[in-house]
Amino acid sequence: MDRSRTFTWEDPTVSAGAVGKGTGLDFLRDIVAGRLPAPPISETLGFTLEEVEHGRAVFALAPGEEHYNPIGSVHGGVYATLLDSAAGCAVQSVLPQGMAYTSLDLTLKFLRPITVDTGKVRAVGTVLNSGRRTALAQAELLDSADRLLAHATSSCLLFPLPAAS
Repeated sequence: MDRSRTFTWEDPTVSAGAVGKGTGLDFLRDIVAGRLPAPPISETLGFTLEEVEHGRAVFALAPGEEHYNPIGSVHGGVYATLLDSAAGCAVQSVLPQGMAYTSLDLTLKFLRPITVDTGKVRAVGTVLNSGRRTALAQAELLDSADRLLAHATSSCLLFPLPAAS
């Protein structure tokens, strides 16, 4: 039987235009509070940024069939997207005004399968080290009993945004 899913998103240039205008933490808090729109990928996959503080970001997802791979469990790309988002936003949360980042790499280990029966999962990202040019973050994907489902590390390049003219 065919299934379908419909979703909507807001203009991504609104949030993109706000990057660097305040601190990274302020930017992420504005997304959590709904003052800035969430990125379209969060609507596409159905995950949300639930918590953010200096050096830490938490995303949540209730897995559904739409996340499945052909063998009946959540696709590894969904794990990777959640973990990359959590690690990256943890780095974003420590950036001062006028700075940005981009991911250099993502190393991930899958430990347990996820299905609809797993229930809500959380990706918790934390900054391990932040320097002038790079940052190192980790992220853990956890089920509701805090069992580790996957783990990732990410290196990020930090750079100043061009001054607005």
